[in-house]
Amino acid sequence: MTPREKLQAEAAKRVLISDGAFGTQIQNRKLSEEDYAGDLGLKADQKGNNDILALTRPDVIEDITRAYLDAGSDVIATNTFSGNVISQADYAAEALVREINVESGIIARNLADEFEEMDGRPRFVAGAIGPTNKTLSLSPDVEDPGFREIDFDYLTSVYHEQAAALIEGGCDFILIETIFDTLNAKAGIMAVKQLERELGHDVPIMLSMTLTDLSGRNLSGHTVEAFWYTVRHANPVTIGLNCSFGAEQLRPHVQMLSKIADCLLMAYPNAGLPNELGEYDELPATTASLVREWAENGQVNILGGCCGSSPDHIAAIADAVEDLTPRKVPVRDTQMRLAGLEPFTIAA
Repeated sequence: MTPREKLQAEAAKRVLISDGAFGTQIQNRKLSEEDYAGDLGLKADQKGNNDILALTRPDVIEDITRAYLDAGSDVIATNTFSGNVISQADYAAEALVREINVESGIIARNLADEFEEMDGRPRFVAGAIGPTNKTLSLSPDVEDPGFREIDFDYLTSVYHEQAAALIEGGCDFILIETIFDTLNAKAGIMAVKQLERELGHDVPIMLSMTLTDLSGRNLSGHTVEAFWYTVRHANPVTIGLNCSFGAEQLRPHVQMLSKIADCLLMAYPNAGLPNELGEYDELPATTASLVREWAENGQVNILGGCCGSSPDHIAAIADAVEDLTPRKVPVRDTQMRLAGLEPFTIAA
């Protein structure tokens, strides 16, 4: 059974649980510059480069991943949100991109296999790819709307390097997450499809959009429905929403996506909205009660947490949905569905 088939089979039995935030968990450990830098001898300060910890403090990443598995996670993501050439250039660590991603994949894979061997319950590893700090759809120069810092082919090559290393490290899926620019996501999709041809087998994609305001659009302007029609050709194993807001604010958008997406739906909101200090105060029981409503209404297949969430949040979510029936994936119809910034459907 392929990873895609295995995930679909498990998701038909119960609501699956993904993991929570890595960034806040790393911050809580108050690591020093020496912890981040190790003996790599890089020419820039590394403090804040969470991805590099796979090489310099793998014990920290192992500890956080283990905590999420202990909390009940079925799907764990690698700590590689910024593990690409563009992001690592800020730390003069571009040459380490492959190593960072391979080692991150190995950490997650070994722990997933360890837990699966203990109780026989399948665990899955998603290789996380973030959006980078560049955008293909918008100009960073208000005086030159046509200017772009990078082009599509370059970003595709950046994503390809990272995706290849994550698969080499043992990941089951490539998770293209926190998608604020749909064209960036398409470069990621292109990269994975190229990798599939090179490897000669399916490399399942998970896609997760992030919204920039309560109207339900990402930064490049797509509504949730239009975004789905724009990327459905990629045959993702999951589609969903993450970050942006807490579960209360994401509720109508999860509801919309649940009705139209003919694949598994994975949602992992922030632990509420940040306070004036940028910290997240929403208690695990509150988050769990809010996402339980999604599961009660048959709207989700996989639930987890994003910014501010912790193993306690994941454990509370796992307990809250343990007895609930997973979402039934809609059957794909034959209508032509297109999208600009808005969806467009041609009825048969």
